[in-house]
Amino acid sequence: MPHDEGLAETVRADLDHLPDLREIRMFGGLCFTTAGHMVCGLTGDGGLYRVGKDGQEAALALPDVTPAIMGGRRMGSYVRAGPEAMADDDTRATLTGMALRLVAALPPK
Repeated sequence: MPHDEGLAETVRADLDHLPDLREIRMFGGLCFTTAGHMVCGLTGDGGLYRVGKDGQEAALALPDVTPAIMGGRRMGSYVRAGPEAMADDDTRATLTGMALRLVAALPPK
């Protein structure tokens, strides 16, 4: 499912402080990376955030955030943010912060 371009602009603004931000089109969606690591992605009107296994519980406690399922399997380090979560600045900022902290701890690719 193609991503929502208005939502992509919102996420770009969330991440515009990153000097090495890259956008990669994949699987019909849009992926945002820094230092070669995925931070988040967009498909349709929702998002996919890389919060890590340790961040799952806190992320899933947020409104309209659910486990990320692909091909019938749960993706252990990712959560799915539904339309309401993506529209809420505080929820999106929390997920973005979690993802950026996780990625900052990884070695650059």
